[in-house]
Amino acid sequence: MNYGTTLALVQEKKPHVQCITNFVTVNDCANIILACGGSPAMTMDIREVREGVEGMQALVLNMGAIESVGAMIVAGEHANELGIPVCLDPVACGSTALRRDVSAQLLRHIHFTAIRGNASEIRFLMTGEKSGAGVDVSAADTITDANRAAFAREAAALAVRLKTVIIVSGEKDIVTDGQKIFLIANGCATMSRITGSGCMCTSMLGAFTGADRTDPLRACISNMAVMGIAGDIAEEKRLLKGTGNATFRTDLIDAVFNMTPEMVDARIKVEEMPVRL
Repeated sequence: MNYGTTLALVQEKKPHVQCITNFVTVNDCANIILACGGSPAMTMDIREVREGVEGMQALVLNMGAIESVGAMIVAGEHANELGIPVCLDPVACGSTALRRDVSAQLLRHIHFTAIRGNASEIRFLMTGEKSGAGVDVSAADTITDANRAAFAREAAALAVRLKTVIIVSGEKDIVTDGQKIFLIANGCATMSRITGSGCMCTSMLGAFTGADRTDPLRACISNMAVMGIAGDIAEEKRLLKGTGNATFRTDLIDAVFNMTPEMVDARIKVEEMPVRL
């Protein structure tokens, strides 16, 4: 499978992506959508989100904007009516009673094309058990070589139950639609040293699922590869120049801007795992 194909579609179609996301990362989320070739709209007011989603090619909902849950449901339900892909970032969904309730509301009202979170966030969606340390992965949920296969199979079962693609970000990203499971090993530890790398990744996912609507699994793998490869490139520059995390963030977005489909296929580190649910 040529995963650069989805990036080529994003660059060709320039999908419009509406984001309801948090104020901490909203600027970076808009910039990374622009960098990959999409066009962002950060329409979040409940009085206009229904109208705003019309004419979009995708909708991204980020639970960092916990105060906007009403707008998320209005926009998400209308996106479902219009057949527009909807992506969810369940930020810290297991950490407080409010977030546990909101995540349940969102899953009850909206069908998601893809859900991307860290191991603690996806663990909560799988089990309903409180987990996580704010937006960070709890030590108990850390994915290792020893437990990765079991975690991936549970994620695949969640994908089947929710009829979606589940993405678990980590040292190796897990991407599954329930029928197939893929591991992506691109990316670096410095990505966790900047605010919003996960939010940016999910925002860009809107552009990828919006442009490649016939193959959401490929779109999700391609998105994670582009983000990870951009992290690899930014890290190479950081080590060469001796710069820090602020420059790394800029280099990350620049790397997405300069990415080509050929680079994706040349640099992606992907392997397929057996499912055996």
